[in-house]
Amino acid sequence: MAQDSATEGFKVTDRRLRADDNQTRVEAPTARSAEQPHEPRSAELGSAKTLAGLFIMLATSALVALGESPDPLTGRVQKDLAQASEAIDILVLLREKTQGNRTPEESDLLEQIIYDLQLRFVRATGVPPSG
Repeated sequence: MAQDSATEGFKVTDRRLRADDNQTRVEAPTARSAEQPHEPRSAELGSAKTLAGLFIMLATSALVALGESPDPLTGRVQKDLAQASEAIDILVLLREKTQGNRTPEESDLLEQIIYDLQLRFVRATGVPPSG
């Protein structure tokens, strides 16, 4: 009998009033049964964290450091070539460490990003980045 009640779940009624409609009550979804695994909260919110997203984040950081894009916090364009070199080096390291574990699309994206950033670095300095 105790197992039956554990798998059935329960219903929660939110009695707080919503700001947009003072008369509407919101019912929370029923609890998940024991057979359904709980998905991470980030997946429920739709903010998928992917390897390609990491590549793009590092590439954006390198572009800002190369002075090719304004800093999102200050809005100013500033060059920090040491930071740009580090971001490119991290991308090269990720290429080595994730070899064989990337999808073909992730591999193509990473190769294009590294190639583009290395060209931009050479144009900005005349010296290839370490790595």
